[in-house]
Amino acid sequence: MSAARRFDPIVLLALPAVVYLIVVYGLPLLFLLGRSLLGPGGLEAFAGFFADPFSWTVLGNTLRSAALVTLLCLVIGYPTALVLARAVGFVQAAILVAIILPLSVGVVVKAFAWQIVLRRDGVVSQIMTGIGLWSEPQRLLFTEAGLVIGAANIFVPFMILPIYSVLKLVDPRLGEAAATLGASPLYRFFYVALPLSLPGIVTGIAFVYSMAVSMYVVPSLLIGDRFQTLATLTGRSFLFMRNAQLGATTATVLLVLAVAIVVGSAWLSRRLGGAS
Repeated sequence: MSAARRFDPIVLLALPAVVYLIVVYGLPLLFLLGRSLLGPGGLEAFAGFFADPFSWTVLGNTLRSAALVTLLCLVIGYPTALVLARAVGFVQAAILVAIILPLSVGVVVKAFAWQIVLRRDGVVSQIMTGIGLWSEPQRLLFTEAGLVIGAANIFVPFMILPIYSVLKLVDPRLGEAAATLGASPLYRFFYVALPLSLPGIVTGIAFVYSMAVSMYVVPSLLIGDRFQTLATLTGRSFLFMRNAQLGATTATVLLVLAVAIVVGSAWLSRRLGGAS
């Protein structure tokens, strides 16, 4: 088959989006990479960054908090996606509205709202004290636990929707067929529903983890400067420390992490999709 016949003109419909992404996203990233690699420090800046114990602390904070946020989103999001896939009519529409509507509220507004909820006299402290789990009110604001809770609230829709998009394609009669063969509910979940939903789980984890790794506003407002991540260190380097080389270095490390997560999840999703 000739090259002319293999070319599909419908591909041209993606050209405006590709040009837009190159101009407003690709070129700034290339400029940032060039500044980090070809700047005054060059590769020595990366060597100095990884030689500093504080940098490893920042990297550990970034990866750990993102992993905890992703885990909490998965624990909350998978059952919700399962219910959403089984629901019909008004119930399904109401759940979708409850998931999607909060996305219209800005991250800054949500973060400030969580400041009120997580403080010592906030709702969480009052509930935990009221049910007897805490002997006295405690402050979750400016703690890593508060950061994880607040960030999970913001990112959980990005876990629910990919899993739901896969679960809604699964034939519910598969579980019924397994039940007729004597399979218990736990067996049907771990050996039927869960394997079929793995592509959605991987995609949701990639979405949430990549966003949690690079979050800046949420940790800045919920935990402050005492808990530095790569994103907050990048912002401080450019905005307050006036250290463009350090900012470009940390931003490059953050970019490599995000790209590795997306590429790895895409590869794993294709493998799981082909296996299923």
